[in-house]
Amino acid sequence: MSKDTTKIPVEQKRLEEVSSQGVPWKKWGPYLSERQWGTVREDYSESGDAWNFFTHDHARSRAYRWGEDGLGGISDDKQRLCFALALWNGKDPILKERLFGLTNSEANHGEDVKEYYFYLDSTPTHSYMKYLYKYPQAAFPYADLVETNRRRTRDEMEYELLDTGIFQEDRYFDVFVEYAKAGPEDILVKITAANRGPEAAELHVLPTLWFRNDWATWIAKPSEKPMLSQVEGPAGASAIEATHPALGAYTLYCEGDAPLVFTENETNHTRLGLDYPNAGPYLKDGINEYVVQGRREAVNPDRLGTKAAAHYRIKVGPGQSATLRLCLTGQSPAGKDKKTPFGPGFDQTMAARLREADEFYRNVTPPSASPDEAMVMRQAIAGMLWSKQYYYFDADSWLEEHRAHPLHHGSRDFRNREWFHMINDDIISMPDKWEYPWYAAWDLAFHTLPIAIVDPDFAKDQMDLMLRGRYLHPSGQLPAYEWNFSDVNPPVHAFATLFLHRTEQALRGETDVDFLKFAFNKLMLNFTWWVNRKDRFGKNVFEGGFLGLDNIGVFDRSAPLPTGGYLEQADGTAWMALFTQNMLELAVEIASHDTTYEEMVHKFAEHFCYIAAAMNKPGAEGMWDEADGFYYDLLRLPDGSGTRLKVRSMVGLLPLCATTVIEKWQRERVPQATTALLARLRQMPELLESIHPTGPGHLGVDERGIFALVNPERLRRVLTKMLDENEFLSPYGIRSLSKFHQRNPFVFHVNGQEYRVDYLPAESNTGMFGGNSNWRGPVWMPVNTLLIRSLLNFYLYYGDNFKIECPTGSGKMMNLFQVAKEIADRLTSIFLRNEHGKRPVYGGTEKFQADPHWRDHILFYEYFHGDNGAGLGASHQTGWTGIVAKLIQLFGLLDAQKSLEIGKAAAFIRGKSER
Repeated sequence: MSKDTTKIPVEQKRLEEVSSQGVPWKKWGPYLSERQWGTVREDYSESGDAWNFFTHDHARSRAYRWGEDGLGGISDDKQRLCFALALWNGKDPILKERLFGLTNSEANHGEDVKEYYFYLDSTPTHSYMKYLYKYPQAAFPYADLVETNRRRTRDEMEYELLDTGIFQEDRYFDVFVEYAKAGPEDILVKITAANRGPEAAELHVLPTLWFRNDWATWIAKPSEKPMLSQVEGPAGASAIEATHPALGAYTLYCEGDAPLVFTENETNHTRLGLDYPNAGPYLKDGINEYVVQGRREAVNPDRLGTKAAAHYRIKVGPGQSATLRLCLTGQSPAGKDKKTPFGPGFDQTMAARLREADEFYRNVTPPSASPDEAMVMRQAIAGMLWSKQYYYFDADSWLEEHRAHPLHHGSRDFRNREWFHMINDDIISMPDKWEYPWYAAWDLAFHTLPIAIVDPDFAKDQMDLMLRGRYLHPSGQLPAYEWNFSDVNPPVHAFATLFLHRTEQALRGETDVDFLKFAFNKLMLNFTWWVNRKDRFGKNVFEGGFLGLDNIGVFDRSAPLPTGGYLEQADGTAWMALFTQNMLELAVEIASHDTTYEEMVHKFAEHFCYIAAAMNKPGAEGMWDEADGFYYDLLRLPDGSGTRLKVRSMVGLLPLCATTVIEKWQRERVPQATTALLARLRQMPELLESIHPTGPGHLGVDERGIFALVNPERLRRVLTKMLDENEFLSPYGIRSLSKFHQRNPFVFHVNGQEYRVDYLPAESNTGMFGGNSNWRGPVWMPVNTLLIRSLLNFYLYYGDNFKIECPTGSGKMMNLFQVAKEIADRLTSIFLRNEHGKRPVYGGTEKFQADPHWRDHILFYEYFHGDNGAGLGASHQTGWTGIVAKLIQLFGLLDAQKSLEIGKAAAFIRGKSER
């Protein structure tokens, strides 16, 4: 019977063409960074001071080595050829070629972008994309932003662009950029500038095409230099031809008679005061000098170079818009007699791609979602897709250029030198392309959850990358992030791998056994690394340092402790317990196809029991505090004695997350492993005393078993605190630190010095880990998601046989599915309009709450105020905050009864039958 393809969305067909036929629909995408300056890769200082070696002021004049940034731009998937916007309002001291923000030392809460831009739309193949940048008509207040923020203390609010008054009377342009692919390498570009102000205003728009500089003579392995040149275009258009020895030839067509200007993507050593000769008279800042300073000699009169732009000058009336059209194509240049790309087909294609995007998102959005929920979900996913970035880091060359390669004679000690094997050369999902324009291993695992809604193949590719030998250290350690690849992130990649496997099973009804085996074997290396490196004395209790939770502890957990000794970490141990459960489930899946993996099921089940016994050790030596009914880190002092650090934080909630239901069919797949585990538990009944009752005589709904660190009594006691609105339960999710510490700060004295933890629902008041994040009160999406997962697992086991008061003290009893949904609804409400028509994410910022040109453009912040839900930290961390899209989809399709009937697979069903 032939497959019916009539109902498959066109965008879905493109994804299938990529997967099955290798059609390069994803070759071009939003792969530029928002900030390449100030990154570790571009730091060639002696001291490793990345922020001050390569500044925003340098960026217009200094050629990048490892990547490119731009405004609303695109590139090919190796970032050889780049396209982005440059703007000038006639008053700024420089062209607006890239986003401005403060460095870590300039801002009172760490680095922070000071611009307003929005990722409005994107399909997974980038066949349609839309971006918005809000450009003031008055001179951009660069100095005011730096000086005012620098004067403010950590206890004060940040000084934002809106606070400067630059948007008064709406004197700004909304600059929209839309991309539509007529073919994989035929990209239409529409730029619309809308004047929101009361008077006509002029705007210079410079769509810019350039090559990443990989030909400079000083780099370790220079390439052949490419070339841009003006060629004859069709009637009514000018054209730039780009020829690259590896990429081939492309042409940029620019509608109208805008002059073309050319320069070179080469460093202006003279302007930067560097003691090197310039490569020639035409340099990276040549177009800036030509437009802003009127220096005609700064651009090449022969119209040749490696950086070029069309210079449009438009006058836009009040409340009016002007539109520019361009086309970047891999087809051969069209002469003056050839057909123009700007005929009726241009607008028709643009409209068709938008309709196809609408069709695609209707297909993945739950029918029960409100229009506002559907919009938030779509913008969250768009943000995920716009946050893809080409990330290039060849550690062999980088370390050689820094005289720090450990295999070379005379090398010096320098950052990341133990990662000399690493070659990163891929499109990777970034946490935030301005604030964090580098991958972070544990963030990436969470990114795959919402990405899998629209592009499960790309999500799988992301997990695959981190486990490849070009990333994974030979020791088995996963790279953390470029500031210190050897730092330690929570081991959540097995969780993400299992999630992606279940997603693919639900969508395609098949198992990618090769992917599972590859991932499992590499994750085994990582698991072994954890056991050998982070279990100091082989006691099955784990350290790990900050583990992604930055300032959550009373001490910097990644630094030597002022007391001496070390920490036995409740979160590190809980993460490893969850790791064993995820590996167990992966082994069960593989064992259905390869029985040699059944032994690994037994291995990880047994290892979980050992970790649980260590973590739940009774008395003063354990992490569980019977009096408080909570888990704490244990400070192990040099004399061997231990004391609990009684901070009520997410650290003590994470043991809930090490919870996994074992379906009857899973046990039946691995009978020998099941028998061996039961024999071990009979031999060592002590192991059963420390975990949730399970096995014969303790099966739940539909004969489900369970592996959980917490027994029923501890579950109830921890949940009582977690669901208390005076402790962890915020109106907008679960806080990272209990509100109990608002009136009861945790104080610890060492050698006359006081260390303390206060409830801080907004920004951090310390410089720990840069001071630009805070785990002492705000709501964080990823850990909330894992708590929701654990509650759903407990519900599959208990059904309605376990209910708890939610909120604590309210008298309202809920089963654990209802509790999970309550938390998800609170998280989702951060972004939705409330009964007053306001979105909590925007707090008291009236412009975002009331102005029709602002209020429906959603920013997905890094974390959220613990009391009012306002967005904090990185403003474009759609990365893991994009999980809100998965929550909208999940609870839009899933109900309690279906969950009990189908089991854990229910969370992965798309719900098409309900349409």
